[in-house]
Amino acid sequence: MRPPSWRGRVLVDSHAHIGARAFNKDRNEVVERARKAGVAAIVDVGSDLESSETAIALTQQYEEVYAVVGFHPHNAAGMANGDVDKLAGLAAEPKVVAIGEIGLDFYRNLSPQDDQVDAFERQLALAEELGLPVVIHSRNAHEEVLGILTRWAGRSRLDRPLGVLHCFSGDTSLAEKYVDMGFFISIAGPVTYRNSHAPEIARNVPLEKLVIETDCPYLAPEPYRGKRNEPSYVSLVADRIGQIRGMPREAVAEQTVENALRLFRLPRSLKGAL
Repeated sequence: MRPPSWRGRVLVDSHAHIGARAFNKDRNEVVERARKAGVAAIVDVGSDLESSETAIALTQQYEEVYAVVGFHPHNAAGMANGDVDKLAGLAAEPKVVAIGEIGLDFYRNLSPQDDQVDAFERQLALAEELGLPVVIHSRNAHEEVLGILTRWAGRSRLDRPLGVLHCFSGDTSLAEKYVDMGFFISIAGPVTYRNSHAPEIARNVPLEKLVIETDCPYLAPEPYRGKRNEPSYVSLVADRIGQIRGMPREAVAEQTVENALRLFRLPRSLKGAL
């Protein structure tokens, strides 16, 4: 498998899960393909304590990997009383850049909704305490997530940006509310799908407020849809945004990298890393 051509431009995959079992057999090769595709940073995102610890281990193994630690709403019911303190300990590691992915998922409801709300609010409070941005998961819970984040942002003392709505699935009006609040909007592989709302977001949200991601191993862009996704494919997301906006993909890459640097406080040296 060859990485998509990118002619040396730098990219950031702002949301990945390369610690997943799907990469156990060839993780080194996956990271190497990302390098060849111009991916200077991969933000690996936890979904519970174990995967958050794995993400931190990956930051120690690969120079370009950074970690996000937290409990996904699917795992909210398994979040014990002392786990916020454990997350705080993990967040002290030098390459941890955010708390996440946190939020609500009322589509699958793998954890009771009350447990999801409780875990979400506790982790928002932790992010506030630690001065870290948040990575937000929202599925079939747009009104509820907006209400919680509006209240949190209103009393937050964090410097903006506050965080990112990962793999955003809402409409332009909702995206504008989050942008005004101090969040970035993240675009993933669905921007390449037919009958997806993502192109609307890619067209209408200011480029200065967008980041790009793979969410690998999920949501592979065309022409790899249905197969395992990987960080090298983030270039295809940038390609498609450029087509939608009628601008060079290099301009999309440059601005989304700049946005990711601001969001996660990544080293500015990454812009010249490749």
